[in-house]
Amino acid sequence: MAKEELKIDKVHQIFDQDEERRQILKEYKGLLVACKNRVAKEDRKRIRQAFNFALEAHKNHRRKSGEPYIYHPISVAKIVVQDFHLGATSVICALLHDVVEDTDYTLADIKEYFNEEVAKIIDGLTKISGIFDQTKSVQAENFRKMLLTLSDDVRVILIKLADRLHNMRTLESLPPVKQQRVANETLYLFAPLAHRLGLHAIKSELEDLGLKHTDPAIYFTIQQKIKESQEERNKFIASFTLPIKRILNEENLNYAITGRTKSISSIWGKMKTKEIPFEEVYDIFAIRIVVDTPEEKEKADCWKVYSIVTDIYRPNPDRLRDWISTPKANGYESLHTTVMSKAGKWVEVQIRTKRMDDVAEKGYAAHWKYKESKTTESGIDRWLKRIKDMLKTSESDALVFIDDFKLNLFSDEIFVFTPKGELRTLPVGSTALDLAYSIHSQVGNNCLGAKVNHKLVSLNHELKSGDQVEIITSSKQSPKPDWLNYATTARAKGKIKTALKEERKNKAEEGKEILERKLKQLKIDNKADNIQKIVSYFKLQSPLDLHYEIAIGKLGLKELKSYVADTDKGGILNYLKNPFGRSKQPITDVQEQDIIRKQLKKNPDTLLIGDSLQELDYTLSPCCNPIPGDDVFGFVTVSEGIKIHRNNCPNAVQLMAKFSYRIIKAKWITEKSIAFLSGIKITGIDDQGIVNNITSVISSEYNLNIRSINIESNAGTFEGIVMIYIYDTQTLNKLIDKLKKIKGVQKVSRISKS
Repeated sequence: MAKEELKIDKVHQIFDQDEERRQILKEYKGLLVACKNRVAKEDRKRIRQAFNFALEAHKNHRRKSGEPYIYHPISVAKIVVQDFHLGATSVICALLHDVVEDTDYTLADIKEYFNEEVAKIIDGLTKISGIFDQTKSVQAENFRKMLLTLSDDVRVILIKLADRLHNMRTLESLPPVKQQRVANETLYLFAPLAHRLGLHAIKSELEDLGLKHTDPAIYFTIQQKIKESQEERNKFIASFTLPIKRILNEENLNYAITGRTKSISSIWGKMKTKEIPFEEVYDIFAIRIVVDTPEEKEKADCWKVYSIVTDIYRPNPDRLRDWISTPKANGYESLHTTVMSKAGKWVEVQIRTKRMDDVAEKGYAAHWKYKESKTTESGIDRWLKRIKDMLKTSESDALVFIDDFKLNLFSDEIFVFTPKGELRTLPVGSTALDLAYSIHSQVGNNCLGAKVNHKLVSLNHELKSGDQVEIITSSKQSPKPDWLNYATTARAKGKIKTALKEERKNKAEEGKEILERKLKQLKIDNKADNIQKIVSYFKLQSPLDLHYEIAIGKLGLKELKSYVADTDKGGILNYLKNPFGRSKQPITDVQEQDIIRKQLKKNPDTLLIGDSLQELDYTLSPCCNPIPGDDVFGFVTVSEGIKIHRNNCPNAVQLMAKFSYRIIKAKWITEKSIAFLSGIKITGIDDQGIVNNITSVISSEYNLNIRSINIESNAGTFEGIVMIYIYDTQTLNKLIDKLKKIKGVQKVSRISKS
């Protein structure tokens, strides 16, 4: 595109008296206010130029909500400057982040109107946009491009996170199916990525918004309970902090104390993990003490505050976390302790300095701010180096790559020592073999075992923080296939796979010659398309796999004769591309209603599947046991057909994020259907007649059939599992409410597995 002079010299010349345009100007002014203390005066002109450019580029675009598209880039730019504290270049790139992808402007235009740095960041953002193409699996190459850009200029991923955060805040305007997909994708990748970059506030908001759209009932219930307990919580915090403040004042420390409520998703995580109700989550809030002190006094003053707190309240010795002496990989530094209050409640207390608090809240952006004063390599820099290391060693399989990335880069860490006292950082769960490969690939390939704290251990021995580890090697040792089960880090697995692949490749060369001879015997041309047909017939991945199987004798003349006799049954790939022969155009609401009416006439107990709402064969997934009335989706498996899952199935996030191209719509269209097997868990006080009361409610009052009942008592309490045939979710919920009212019953909940 030839360069054109932008006719609009001043922002005010863009607008007339139209209300919509006045609102756009108001939003832009809000961005300028946010930039006031963050952006130099001379950069305002560049930001105005970017705004004018984006406004012109998106003038005919609207969001799904119907509002002008320009609201979105302005909002992203506000997040970039307010939450990440980034500068003018990042604000400009946030305003322009969708221009190349969504309009006729090119990177060359961006470079010409602005500069090479802006164009490079926009290029990175445009590449990222293609990563999550929902018509196919996540593409490893594109994902690697994103990470390479991240390791070169982290502003790309920060702007992308800001983009995703604003999309999540406005998700209501999308159709429910797309809301589910975007929310699950956010929980699977973007929230953990924000966590790893130290963006605690962003990570928490993304997780909360994800929960809001994947399980709204849970989200709004916890939100309401937090609101109801707010006044009581404020009184408790004021009482708890009063004696601490008094002594901190006497010590002339410059400090701030706040009580911070945990995020909704964090509270829900505790409730699920510990199987407790909201009322029993003791650490719904934490007390945070932030000390404003010079960097050279940080450690001493934090421990001084710790001493003051634990002199007043008794600490739990098992709950001390010292991330000041050994910061987390994302740069997080803080002291955490849990103390017993005078009211008999455990309270978490977080102690840190103002610099540490900036890093904890603003993550990498704050890291930049303080980096100048650091002489040692930071945790974030080490993490970015590990990303580059992963990119060199990872496999081409996209899903394996994503799993390795999440496992190694979103995990907590342990610290181990070499015999010479060198400190090495590894993910939690790392083995002796992982450490060997972290030292050098050749050390890993020749690893026989290890000595941990002077005791001989096997390759798969799991290391713990503080271990001293000596790796034992032999030049005669080489990697084995089962080593992949011993290693947990991406580097180790990548190096093992590389070594095994090289060995496999050498073996396959032998198999290639053997296959050529056998094909001659069968009078089959040794052509590429014939080889590919044989590969597909034996369900192998590539010709190399075929040659290897031939070389080791797994496939021979007998099997090749079977191939000649049979026809290639294949077909699964086409099935996955278009499982139901449906057209690419979605059906209208009127067509959907017509389909439902026709199906109900034929069969009042049915589940409609796919965009075309067909009545197809399916199985109910045992991991979540859906029943009529549940919100469900279909998942196309490779070997077991269509499986139906509940939307809030424990596996839903992973399935929707990793295999979205296999997700299909499913919809119950019945009020009373055949009875489905479901289970409920009941706990309470063991008393005479309790079992009879429970079965009476189920059988007599609700007229339901019991498949099995198993109740165990222990020291005056009981726990029971009752499997029943139920018609729908509504009936099940009413039954659970009724059972809770039985004298002696303390807790009743639905269980997923039968």
